Amino acid sequence: MSYPNIVVTPPGPKAEKIVERDHAFVSPSFGRAYPLVIKSGDGCIITDVDGNEFIDMNAGLAVLSVGHRHPKVIAAIKEQADKFLHYSYTDFYYENYVNLSEILHDLIPGDFKKKFYFGNSGAESVEAAIKLARWHSKRPGIIAYIGSFHGRTMGAVSLTASKPAQRRYFSPLVPCVEHVFYPYCYRCPFNLECPECGFRCVSYIDDYLFHKYVPPEEVAMIMAEPIQGEGGYIVPPKGYFKELKKLCDEYGILFAVDEVQTGIGRTGKWFGIEHFEAIPDIVCMAKGIAAGLPLGVTSAKAELMDWTPGSHASTFGGNPLATTAAKTVIEVIKDEGMLENAVEQGAYIKKRLAEMMGNHPMMGDVRGVGLMIGVELVKDKETKEPAKKEAEEVMTRCFRKGVAFVTCGVSTIRMMPPLLILRDLVDSALEIFEGCLSEVEMKA
Repeated sequence: MSYPNIVVTPPGPKAEKIVERDHAFVSPSFGRAYPLVIKSGDGCIITDVDGNEFIDMNAGLAVLSVGHRHPKVIAAIKEQADKFLHYSYTDFYYENYVNLSEILHDLIPGDFKKKFYFGNSGAESVEAAIKLARWHSKRPGIIAYIGSFHGRTMGAVSLTASKPAQRRYFSPLVPCVEHVFYPYCYRCPFNLECPECGFRCVSYIDDYLFHKYVPPEEVAMIMAEPIQGEGGYIVPPKGYFKELKKLCDEYGILFAVDEVQTGIGRTGKWFGIEHFEAIPDIVCMAKGIAAGLPLGVTSAKAELMDWTPGSHASTFGGNPLATTAAKTVIEVIKDEGMLENAVEQGAYIKKRLAEMMGNHPMMGDVRGVGLMIGVELVKDKETKEPAKKEAEEVMTRCFRKGVAFVTCGVSTIRMMPPLLILRDLVDSALEIFEGCLSEVEMKA
C-alpha cells in the first residue's frame, strides 16, 4: 500500500468532535500545530480517528526513534509489566535502573567514569543538571543560549529563551541565569562569516560577559544544545564547541549539553555533540530514549555527582517500564542499523532539498545532521525576512495531504522522522512538501 492515504480531508468529523471536547475540558496552555487526532501508529505511519493514514515526519516530536509500536519494545514492556510496575528507586533498588546506567555509560562520549540520575522528562533532566552544577561547584551562575529550549518547569524555563509565551508572567524566574548568542551562521548577530570570524560568538562571552558584568568564578555551568532544536534546527560550525570547551576549562566552568532532541541516534550518532569534537561534563537526554514512555536522564562525570542523599530524587524517575523500554530501544537501534540509516536517509533528504532550492524562492536555508533537518523559509533570499505565516501554511497544507511536519524557530519546517524510515516514504513526504510549498509561493 502506498502512503499517505487520505480518506476524508482532515480534520474529519470524528476528529472535530474530539477537538471540541478538548477545548471544553483541557488546559489551553498547549500549543497545538494542527488538529491531528491520533488513533494508532505503526512504524512511520500514523492513523487518525477518521481513518486517514499519515507519514510521520515528527516521530512524536523526536520521541519515537524506533517508530510506533516496535514489536521488540512492546514485548519488553509487556514482559516487565507482568513482573512489577513501580517501586520507587528513591528509597529502594531494582536492576533495570542499573542495567540502563551501565549501557549508557559506554555510549556517552568521554573516557571517564560516569554516574546517572533518572527523572521523567527532558525538563527534569535539565533541572537535575542545574542543581548538580550548583551543588558541586558552589557557584550560582548558569549561561544558556538565545533561542534555546530546555523545558517549561521553573528551572528549565529560566534557561529557555525560544518564545516569549514560554516565559511571560512567570517571573521572577531562577536568578543568576544569563543568555548569549547561539552560533546561527545564516543569521550571524555579528554580521560576520565563519571561519574568518574567529568564533566571535565564543570570544564575546569572555570579552563582554566575563570582563564586564558576570564574574566567571561565579558561573557553574554553560548549557548548550549541540544543534538548536526549537530555535530553528540550527547547526553550529565545526570547531565552535571545541572553542567553547576551552573557555569553560579556562574558568573551571562545567560544560553541559542538552541532548533531549539530538540524542539517541537522531543525528546518526548516539549523541549530537559527537559531531563537534568536544567532551561534555554533563549530558541531559529524554525524548527518543524510551519509545514514548516518560524518562529523562542526567549523566555526569562520576566525581561531579557528589551530592548527598536527599539532595535530589524522584518517586517515579527511572520507572521499571521506562528503563526496560530504553534498554530495548538502544538494542533495536544497534541491531537494525538505525544510526547508519539516519545518516543515509538524512543525506538523501538534504540532497533532495538542496536540489529544490533553486526552484523555490522561499527556501532560504537547508541545514541539519542525520534525521534532524530544517528548511528555513523566507520572504526574500536577499533580506532573509522570515516567512512565518507561510511556513505555518505549508505545514498545514502538508497535514491535510497526509504528511505530519511541524515548524520550529520563526519559519523553519523541521523533518525528524523515526530512524527506521525508508526511501519510499521519504520520497512521498518530500513530494508533498514541495507541492505544498509551490502552492504557498504562488499565493505570496
